[in-house]
Amino acid sequence: MNKWELFTDLLKNKNAVLGLGIVCFILFVAMFGSMLAPYDPFLPAPLDRLQPPSMAHWFGTDSLGRDILTRVIHGSRISLMIGLVSVSISLVPGTILGLFAGYFGKTTDAIIMRVMDVLLAFPAILMAIFIAAILGPSLINTMIAVGIVYIPHYARIVRSSVLLLKEQLFVQSVRHMGGSHTRTIFGHILPNALAPIIVYATLGMGTAVLQAAALGFLGLGAQPPQPEWGAMLSEGRQYLQLAPHVAAFPGLAILLLVLGFNVFGDGMRDVLDPSLRT
Repeated sequence: MNKWELFTDLLKNKNAVLGLGIVCFILFVAMFGSMLAPYDPFLPAPLDRLQPPSMAHWFGTDSLGRDILTRVIHGSRISLMIGLVSVSISLVPGTILGLFAGYFGKTTDAIIMRVMDVLLAFPAILMAIFIAAILGPSLINTMIAVGIVYIPHYARIVRSSVLLLKEQLFVQSVRHMGGSHTRTIFGHILPNALAPIIVYATLGMGTAVLQAAALGFLGLGAQPPQPEWGAMLSEGRQYLQLAPHVAAFPGLAILLLVLGFNVFGDGMRDVLDPSLRT
């Protein structure tokens, strides 16, 4: 399938179009947030604290009088950065480990996959909390923690694809013609294993945002006054009865972004998986 056919099939897939539309909308908000945001996201206004949604403050204000809409807009940059960086931290080493394990097999495969199995034995959120607690609460450490947790997932996905591809005739012919291991792995196997990697990376963006929001909710993520959605949600939980909008709008933002990535990932899977094509 060439690039034009892929683009055409994406446009025909309702899930892909819907998910891509949501993600692009939030990306637009993040890129031009400084022009769209009506107030300063950090400047407190004690006289306006906990105001309900109004024409002056569409999403209301928080406990310090800061405009929630402004903070949600600026928080979109942080959430998108978390998703991109965390997935990159998982994707690169996970892909390399999966390629080596599947291609070389035997002892290499056994050592790599046993280490991955040990990491997979722990629930993802607990492992992320453990790593973030060791590294210390910060935005950078949150991205590192979430990235490390999902390395085994990429390693297993890539390994399964390599085990199938290395037995194909075009790979066997390269090896018989004297092609080096590096050329065989990165020049022939990896390009043909990209489809499941792309799909899982797209879905992983939503998962990373959700995990980072959970760490922020627990106080292990971005620290105040950064407008990170998980931290905003944690701050608003103590005002659920008095001012539910403080927690509602950051929660809806998380829901919308995660939904966008998940729906787009499902659409990408339908397009890239030959078994699902009609």
